[in-house]
Amino acid sequence: MSKTALIAMSGGVDSSVAAELMKEKGFSCIGCTMRLYENDMIGEDLFGTCCSKKDTDDARAVTEKIGIPYHIFHYEKEFIDNVIEPFVCSYERGETPNPCIRCNKYLKFDILYKKAKELDCEYIVTGHYARIEEKDGHFYLKKATDLNKDQSYVLYDLTEEQLSHTMFPLGEFTKTEARQIAENNEFVTSHKSDSQDICFVPDGDYASMIKRYRGNDYPGGDIVDKEGNVLGHHNGIINYTIGQRRGLGVPADRRLYVTRLDVENNRVVLSDNEDLFEKEVMVRDFHWITGKMPEGDIRCNAKIRYKHKEQPATVTLPKEEGGICRILFDEPQRAITAGQSAVLYDGDVVLGGGIITKSFS
Repeated sequence: MSKTALIAMSGGVDSSVAAELMKEKGFSCIGCTMRLYENDMIGEDLFGTCCSKKDTDDARAVTEKIGIPYHIFHYEKEFIDNVIEPFVCSYERGETPNPCIRCNKYLKFDILYKKAKELDCEYIVTGHYARIEEKDGHFYLKKATDLNKDQSYVLYDLTEEQLSHTMFPLGEFTKTEARQIAENNEFVTSHKSDSQDICFVPDGDYASMIKRYRGNDYPGGDIVDKEGNVLGHHNGIINYTIGQRRGLGVPADRRLYVTRLDVENNRVVLSDNEDLFEKEVMVRDFHWITGKMPEGDIRCNAKIRYKHKEQPATVTLPKEEGGICRILFDEPQRAITAGQSAVLYDGDVVLGGGIITKSFS
């Protein structure tokens, strides 16, 4: 009797190929799409095109072609509560969050994971570029073979138990190879372009999305230098992020960058590029994939944003579970940003990660 897998299908090429690969391996597959918001929201340009009728039609067309059943599951409220609302609150605190991490944690590998169990599926499958390895009774999350597409960073919140019931068929493939498989099978998604932005902010204008969601504007305030001298005026702190240079509207005789968001005083602080470099990072809500915090300080590589190349560092662990971790990089890193995740690697194995809460010079 074949094993059963629930395939999370976005209507894109990667999840389409993941479904095909699982079918080729002999699994009994069920395709599904998570509906995260209603089409009338899309019509109002509130959340963009993910979950659009075109996406679900494409996913359905692929499942029909490979001969597996297809379902749409409605998780609109769960998406608002676990992804949208925390995303907006994070920006209001002067942070720059990565909502894909929360979507993976709370939607794909929690709510949908539980749905898979209800359907008696032994595995949940996604089109992520990452690998899972079982060794000595433990399950490890590893980088993808194609490092240019590696998505292990946004999966650090998974547990060993979840990994034991998860499969990433594209982990051993390059993007070019995945597209070739789609073309060979004549999938309607084979030439579909990859999404470059957060699904509910397709135009990249986070501030406008937040204003629409909240139904209000945010108060302006002073733009100052690091000595507190007023340089100009901002139109709401949510419009700025650490390391930003463009769109500041401040005349200067040199390039200035956002180095701090002073939410308490509603000020945006500008300084020189060298002031963006720091070695120390404080991380909250740290999650270890093994479920157990190591003993003593550890040496590893750490990554502070999705496109950041991980760098060697020493991690000082809290005295008790749930405390703040301290990451000290060997060399200063640029634009360490609260709200982003710091993820630890031992070679190509993900150890865990957490949310950057504060950094010090």
